[in-house]
Amino acid sequence: MKLLRVGTVGTERPALLDDSGTLRDLSGLVPDIDGALLADDGELARIRTAAASGELPRLDAAGLRTGPPVARIGKIVCIGLNYHDHARETGAATPAEPILFMKAPDTVVGPDDAVLVPRNSRKTDWEVELAVVIGRTARYLETDAQALAAVAGYAVAHDVSERAFQIERGGQWDKGKNCETFNPLGPWLVTADEVPDPQNLGLRLWVNGQLKQDGTTAEQIFPVAEVVRYVSRFMTLYPGDVINTGTPAGVAMGHPEPKPYLRAGDVVELEIDGLGRQRQTLRNA
Repeated sequence: MKLLRVGTVGTERPALLDDSGTLRDLSGLVPDIDGALLADDGELARIRTAAASGELPRLDAAGLRTGPPVARIGKIVCIGLNYHDHARETGAATPAEPILFMKAPDTVVGPDDAVLVPRNSRKTDWEVELAVVIGRTARYLETDAQALAAVAGYAVAHDVSERAFQIERGGQWDKGKNCETFNPLGPWLVTADEVPDPQNLGLRLWVNGQLKQDGTTAEQIFPVAEVVRYVSRFMTLYPGDVINTGTPAGVAMGHPEPKPYLRAGDVVELEIDGLGRQRQTLRNA
């Protein structure tokens, strides 16, 4: 299933994109798409049955904003330097273990909402990423099978980063990762049954129509199952939590000088096979 949330900021309603590409209203069945729903097999089965029967009301998508596909996210765990080609382009050593950092849930915006260039920013960068959405409480997972069973679905994430804040201002990476609007998510949460192999997905990103990233999750140093299993050793994952699994080569930081960092007015578009497409216009904060 392709689950999403539509409407103005703060008043989004749950919806479903059916197999014909028609937008369907779920608000008569469930209050929202959140961790509680993703952990409830019975409710998800009820949605599937209703979608198959054709009984869900149709929504007119014209002019309707798409919000983040998951409400009330508990935490966003991010994996740094998780693609072989990205590590090579930045001159970084391949990590022996996954590099973890966090993004605050309030960085999340809809897939087509504006991204704000922070005040005094010199190095705002782009990163297309596969987001993993958790559907089961997960702690101390032991096998890849257990890890994948904890995944509710997948989405497109844009891990926007300010490299000067991240690298040149001391401390941890959080200063360059948690600026307002720095985690567009969506358009859809695609349930795990529709993504049989998360290590076989193409990721692409364009800036002002120019292709900048064109990678595949096959390049991940630590694949999805290993990432989920690893994270569960250090923190409990709950339904509705999100893991951003890293970005392939092609970020601005990996370009030769002068590096083409983002500025107000730039347009970024990104997509992952089967998971949909985002488009953001950059504005000054």
